[in-house]
Amino acid sequence: MSDPIYLDYNATTPIDPRVVEAMLPYLRTHYGNPSSDHVYGHAAKAAVDRARAEVAALIGAQPAEIIFTGCATEANNLALQGAARALFSGNRRTLLVSAVEHPSVTQPMRQLAQGGWAVVEIPVDETARVDAGALEIGDDVALVSVMLANNEVGTIQPIRAIAEKAHAAGALLHVDAAQAVGKIAVNVDELGCDLLTLAGHKFYAPKGVGALYVRTGTALIPIMQGAGHERGLRPGTENVPHLVALGEAARLAREEGAQESVRIRSLRDALHHGLASAIPGLMLNGHAEERLPNTLNLSFPFVTGWDLLAGADALAASTGSACHAGNHAVSGVLAAMRFTPERAAGAVRLSLGRFTTEAEIEIAAQVLIAAWERRVK
Repeated sequence: MSDPIYLDYNATTPIDPRVVEAMLPYLRTHYGNPSSDHVYGHAAKAAVDRARAEVAALIGAQPAEIIFTGCATEANNLALQGAARALFSGNRRTLLVSAVEHPSVTQPMRQLAQGGWAVVEIPVDETARVDAGALEIGDDVALVSVMLANNEVGTIQPIRAIAEKAHAAGALLHVDAAQAVGKIAVNVDELGCDLLTLAGHKFYAPKGVGALYVRTGTALIPIMQGAGHERGLRPGTENVPHLVALGEAARLAREEGAQESVRIRSLRDALHHGLASAIPGLMLNGHAEERLPNTLNLSFPFVTGWDLLAGADALAASTGSACHAGNHAVSGVLAAMRFTPERAAGAVRLSLGRFTTEAEIEIAAQVLIAAWERRVK
C-alpha cells in the first residue's frame, strides 16, 4: 500500500533533501562548540553566522536582530514574556492579542494576565481578519500581538496598518509569522513589526529550530538564565546542525519562494474547483484573496470533518491545527469567526507544499468527493 497523499503542510513540512545535505557535515565532521576558541569552534561559529545572515536576508532584517531559539513556541514566549518584563515598570499595563492566535501566544498571554497585566482580545470578522480601521489602541497599551497568517484558514492580517496604529499609540507590535515565512514574502520593515517569530519546520527545515526577530532598540528581558548566548537572550549551546539547516531553508525560500507560491496557488485553486463542482454547499473558510497560497479550509455540508477524513484514508490532512489533533471540539479560530456549529464541525484543512504534484491533487479531489458521497447517501 502506498503512503497517503500528504496535504498537511501547515502542520509540518518534510525536510528538503538539499537542507539535509547542508546539515550533514555538521553532524559528522564539524562538531565543534561555537564558543570554543580553536579551529573546530571557529568552523561551527562561522556556520552559525552564515545561517543567521540567511534568516535575516529572508525577512529583510539585520543579522544582529536574529535570535535563534528551539522552536517558534519558545520564540513567542521570549517575545511576549521578555517584552512584558522589560515594560512592566511603566504605566502601560494592557496587552492586545487577536482572537485567532496560536496557543503559543494565547497561553503566555494568560500567564501574563495572572501577573498583573490586562489582556484584551481583538475580535476578527467572518474571514478571521482583524479590522485595522476599527482597531483602537489606547495609551495604556504596551504591546499588541497579531499573527501574520492564520494556521487554520490561512487568512493574512493587515499587519502594516496595525503596526502604524500601535506605534502611534506608543506600543510595540509582535507578529507570529511561523505559518507565513517561506510561503509568502515577509519583510519586517514593510510590516513595521518590532518582534517577529518564525519556525523552521514550517518551511522545510527540521523540527526543533526557530528564530525571533528583535528590532534594534527593542528591549527584552530573558526568560531563561544561563550563559550569554544569543545576545544574552537565549542561553544554551547552539544547535549547529539545525541552525545550518534553517539557514539553507531560508536561502531556498528566498531564491525560489515567489515562483513556488504561484505553482502551489494554482494547485490549491484546482483542488477547490474540483471539489466545489461536485459538492453542492461546499463553503470556503477564510479570506478569499488575502490568504496563504497553499491553504484551503473548507466546510463540507452534512458531515463532520473528522468523519470525512476517516473515510479518506488515502489522504493525510486535518480538521484544524495539529496542536489540537484528536480534539473534536469546535476550533477556537472558527468560533472566533462566529461559524454555526454545523459549519465549524464540517471544516477540513487541506494544505499543500513544495512536493505536492498535480496528479496528487487530482486523486485527492476524487478521494474527498467519494468519501463525502458515501457519508451523505
